[in-house]
Amino acid sequence: MSSPLPGPVAFALGGGAAYGAVHVGMLRALREVGITPDLVVGTSVGSLNGAIVALDPDGAVDRLNRIWPSITATAVFPGGWLTRLRTLQSSRAWLSDNAGIASLLQLHLPTRDFSELMLPFGAVAADFTTAAPVMLTSGDLHRAILASSAIPGVLPPVDVDGQELVDGGILANVPLRQAVEMGAQSVVVLDCGLWGMAIDRPATLVEVMLRVAAINVGRQLAFDLPEIAARHPVVYLPGVFPMRTSPLDFRHWSALVTGGYAASRPFLSVLRVDGPGLYGTPPLQLAGQGLRR
Repeated sequence: MSSPLPGPVAFALGGGAAYGAVHVGMLRALREVGITPDLVVGTSVGSLNGAIVALDPDGAVDRLNRIWPSITATAVFPGGWLTRLRTLQSSRAWLSDNAGIASLLQLHLPTRDFSELMLPFGAVAADFTTAAPVMLTSGDLHRAILASSAIPGVLPPVDVDGQELVDGGILANVPLRQAVEMGAQSVVVLDCGLWGMAIDRPATLVEVMLRVAAINVGRQLAFDLPEIAARHPVVYLPGVFPMRTSPLDFRHWSALVTGGYAASRPFLSVLRVDGPGLYGTPPLQLAGQGLRR
């Protein structure tokens, strides 16, 4: 880069379940060109990956390369459909408990409190009662990640200081505004690419729900990117497009890591930043709006 990004620089890691593996490739590309964060914000799976970055900025890529092979559908959602039906029967509101994610956190993220992280970190959740985004920046780190990842209808809400919190992706899947609220002057967006799911005609209830989520994410970006980029440099790293796998299918993590790196490294190697603007390729919904590339 001809000039460094003005600091503080935030890494904003978006949600997308299994698509979160693309973050690892993006982080590798960013490390190779010398772009490092001063603070980190994450939503849903981005809160897990982001916490690892905030814990160990220099070693995050290596840590995540060891963690992602163990993130399977069975690990995240233990038991089969009979177990989920029993859980739904007893809870009436969600299909699985969050014990699987809690176990992954205990295994791979020994740090339990925000104060133990090397960098300031925010995990974005949503208050299910007030429909307001909530940024968690202190206290129990594991509980914050569980809240940020609590997909409504799939995983139970998490009580944090009397607030019933769910997955932040319903309001801020790519936490641009939250990064600026934490003091960022520049934002590097690591987008999972949930908006890029290649489901032409959803054939199942799950696919319909995923399509609704993807549409919502695209609308969030269409609203947030122009406003934030008008005041700050925003380096936008898209996910692999189109996504040919389901965000609930964790078997393709290696290909997604490779894809995230391949999509980011050539762009970053020629990146030049000369003031506020959007640097990168936004979702297709924004392609005709004259945003800076």
